[in-house]
Amino acid sequence: MKIALIQLNPVIGDFENNCAKIILSAHQAADLGCDLAVFPELAVSGYPPLDLLERASFLEDHEAAVNAMILGLPPISVMFGCFEKGLEATGKPLYNSVFVARNKEIVHKTRKQLLPEYDVFDENRYFEPGPPTTLFSCGGMTIGVTVCEDIWHYAVDDYRSRPVEALFDLARREGCSLDLLINVSASPFHRGKSRVRQTIFSSLIDQYRTPFIYVNQVGGQDSLLFDGASLALDGSGQTIARAAHFEEDMVIVDTDDWSGEIRNSQEFEEVQLIHDALVMGIQDYVTKSGFSKAVLGLSGGIDSALTAVLAARALGPENVLGIALPSPYSSKESLEDAEALARGCGCRFEVLPISDLFDGYLKSLEPMFTDCEEDVTEQNIQARIRGNLLMALSNKFNHLLLTTGNKSEMAVGYCTLYGDMSGGLAVISDVPKQLVYELARFINRSVDIIPARILEKAPSAELKPDQRDQDDLPPYELLDQILELYLEDGCGRDEIVDRGFDPAVVDDIVRRIRINEYKRKQAPMGLKVTSKAFGIGRRLPNVQNYHG
Repeated sequence: MKIALIQLNPVIGDFENNCAKIILSAHQAADLGCDLAVFPELAVSGYPPLDLLERASFLEDHEAAVNAMILGLPPISVMFGCFEKGLEATGKPLYNSVFVARNKEIVHKTRKQLLPEYDVFDENRYFEPGPPTTLFSCGGMTIGVTVCEDIWHYAVDDYRSRPVEALFDLARREGCSLDLLINVSASPFHRGKSRVRQTIFSSLIDQYRTPFIYVNQVGGQDSLLFDGASLALDGSGQTIARAAHFEEDMVIVDTDDWSGEIRNSQEFEEVQLIHDALVMGIQDYVTKSGFSKAVLGLSGGIDSALTAVLAARALGPENVLGIALPSPYSSKESLEDAEALARGCGCRFEVLPISDLFDGYLKSLEPMFTDCEEDVTEQNIQARIRGNLLMALSNKFNHLLLTTGNKSEMAVGYCTLYGDMSGGLAVISDVPKQLVYELARFINRSVDIIPARILEKAPSAELKPDQRDQDDLPPYELLDQILELYLEDGCGRDEIVDRGFDPAVVDDIVRRIRINEYKRKQAPMGLKVTSKAFGIGRRLPNVQNYHG
């Protein structure tokens, strides 16, 4: 038989349009001769719906949408993710489920058994673990259905339950063989995630030698970026079908000879995947939030340059407004570089000098600041003037303000509340500084969109004479290594020192991370591209005094 792997980009709670997409794609699959169409996890509601699941009206409207959608599906088997009311009077009231509809009826249900509660996941808050599932028959094949995390016991050691193993045990007890395993997912992207998935898929194939289909959600949902990349493997582990990354797609597998469509035969560089993820994330966050245009400050530095190029690619350069806001300490070269960058990516460019405003602030504060040494206060005033002007433009012209700070700066507090942190989306707040440069070089691989001087000059906030980031911070090459160990790998202070890093440098970085938690709690939402971002997956107290 033919099976369609259909990855969709839903909008949370937009039941009408999400169901319309499912119906349309299912009919397209039927027209192409498919016997089964497979859609992602929670395809009707979109993933993750979070506390909307606690609203009775949301549950009722979802149930009505599912019932109406089933009546509009073609007369083939259609597998889709949704939630449903629990079977028992105790426990959580909902299951995270997969339904199979055929001929306007539900013919099979699978309930998710492993509910992740680490990093960005909190499914135990809403769902009850499902009971062991039954087998599903279609086109003469016996199929085992799993939901996302149900195959992740190959990578997460905390699970005692093994849903895949239970499916094969059930097949043996029923005297049949399992011909195909399907995993319906909403698995968000981060750097290195494709390698983790490949390890899981390879382990599964090595153990069971059974063909495997994985169908994933695609699109940006708040900070989470879903990459799609749905695929099918034959019993030897060979990839026989693969859908596109970061866009809606449908690929078809023929089980008669285990052949299928592969959208791109080449392996993508990780830097390209991160680039494409950020472009998709900007596009979806801006447009799903009801905006069509964006504004950002262009300093002539590498961070704002990268953000501007990504935004222009996501929204179209005509929909991006870049603003230079030179202060008394801004160099002529920085203004030239900002203008050249705007030309390179094709966005509109304007200049709003802030020197007079800065002088006005200082004059107003002079009676209170008498006999006080100049310090970071004056630097922050400049950043806050810029933030106010950019927010004014955002309000007046209905442009979403994009902030341009990177993860390295956010980690150690090298940013200003209500200044350069003002905005609606922190595009590269999960991109370490070294990765910023790697992305910039990737963008410039064929033509210099980002001026060479931006890539070559020493990073500087230009908030005082001859300022350089490295006056206050360790070299970014060193800083990023320590940050990755501490933030992503979970290494403690002593473990990092044991790897050869200077104890004084490690202590300073750990201290900065700890005391700046309050800033990050007030930052705009950022797009997650590493395994541990600042955001919903990081839950630390603002006030604490643990130094390890």
